[in-house]
Amino acid sequence: MPSFLPALSILGIIVMAFALTMGVPLGVAWFSRDEALASWHVGIALTFGAGVAMRLLARRHRSELQPRDGVMLVSLVWTVLPLFASVPLMVYFRQAGIPLSFTDAYFEAMSGLTTTGATVLSGLDALPPSINLWRCFMQWMGGMGILVLAVAILPMLGVGGSQLFRAEVAGPLKDTKLTPRITETAKGLWSIYCVLSVLCVLAYRAAGMSWYDAWVHMFTTVSLGGLSSYDASFGHFDSPLIEAVCVVFMLVAACNFAMYFVAMRKRSLQRLWMDPEARGTLGLLLLSSAIVAVLLWSKGVYEEPLQAVRMAFFNVISIATTTGYANTDYAQWPIFAPVLMLMLSGLSTSAGSTGAGVKMVRVIILLKQARREMSRIVHPRAVQPVTLGASTVDNNTIFAVLGFMLVYGATIIGLTMVLLVTDLDVVTAFTAVVASVNNMGPGLGAVGPASNFADLSDFQTWVCTLAMLLGRLEMLSFMVLLTPSFWRK
Repeated sequence: MPSFLPALSILGIIVMAFALTMGVPLGVAWFSRDEALASWHVGIALTFGAGVAMRLLARRHRSELQPRDGVMLVSLVWTVLPLFASVPLMVYFRQAGIPLSFTDAYFEAMSGLTTTGATVLSGLDALPPSINLWRCFMQWMGGMGILVLAVAILPMLGVGGSQLFRAEVAGPLKDTKLTPRITETAKGLWSIYCVLSVLCVLAYRAAGMSWYDAWVHMFTTVSLGGLSSYDASFGHFDSPLIEAVCVVFMLVAACNFAMYFVAMRKRSLQRLWMDPEARGTLGLLLLSSAIVAVLLWSKGVYEEPLQAVRMAFFNVISIATTTGYANTDYAQWPIFAPVLMLMLSGLSTSAGSTGAGVKMVRVIILLKQARREMSRIVHPRAVQPVTLGASTVDNNTIFAVLGFMLVYGATIIGLTMVLLVTDLDVVTAFTAVVASVNNMGPGLGAVGPASNFADLSDFQTWVCTLAMLLGRLEMLSFMVLLTPSFWRK
């Protein structure tokens, strides 16, 4: 069996760094004098101490990370960090005398870090500011990927950073380098992410949010996470202007950040328009929103056309981009609309974005491969390579996409059947799994936009937690751990 102590050594550093991020809600708790102040002292001490222990345990193993180390480290990060992230939540709720089991606390933390946006908590309006900020700040950290940040700022990951980057970054074209060094690529992506974050805060503030609300909702907008500090989500604000700002930044965050990086370096916006995935993503989102707007108006759900447009564009784009905000109970709309929105959440974001799901680039590749196979029936000798823009997609990438789609479909079907065994109704079971795997948040039925995941049993909650983890790691990065060959030297 191979030794994974080098991965444990790096995990210790990441855990210690994660402990320092709790200083942000600690500062908010100190400034606002909220009742959660003590929970941050416990969380920071316990998390930092655990990171130190990991480093000491593996202090003599600091060799270069191998590919299997990168896969192991990514899986460990996304399972271990929610454990520590849940500590302040459990400490606060226990002090407040509010029941919160370890299962629910871990689910909430996993939902935050994987940018899913599902929640088991209610009464969000009355929670301490630091608790709500932590829930949303976790989504911002998870949006671009904690490990991509680690590759950018931790020099000890320099030579092994490529293994982490390939294991962490989503999409079938993850081996394409934007710069000669992986660390420079990671820094570039995070620079774009931070610039968009600042612009989003300023836009929310200008639209009428308080500074606190602007920061909290920026965290969950640019990360396409969807958690809010209010039970009513964006319905709390009831502001078309704030919703319009949110729609703009959700559309921006749904596109490939590498595309923005290249456009910035070349100082040309042509790259943005020429990118086939960006055109497909934005075109599908806008067209679907228009269709739902027409449906809502024609069915009399909203008598005013502008009101139908407002509701359709905000909620469709929110769900389709895997954000999960809502300003109304869209489950009460004609059934076509919520089902369409749920299906769009699997394919309406780009690779290299903060969204989850299948990714638009895979859909484009599959459609072109299907067209090539149909053409071969008529012209069996014709040579018709699959292209993406000006590039030819090699067969290895096509096979990888086909393999991913098989595992994606099997995961949704398998986990849905597991929930059905627990006597959960089919609508709730299926949509809860789809929403969790796509890191989207609300489903339909008992986990719809007007409710949350609190009514699920502990076992059902763990199934959805696993689904969130698999969706964030795009299944294959986690499932490879279950193969015997991974554990052989």
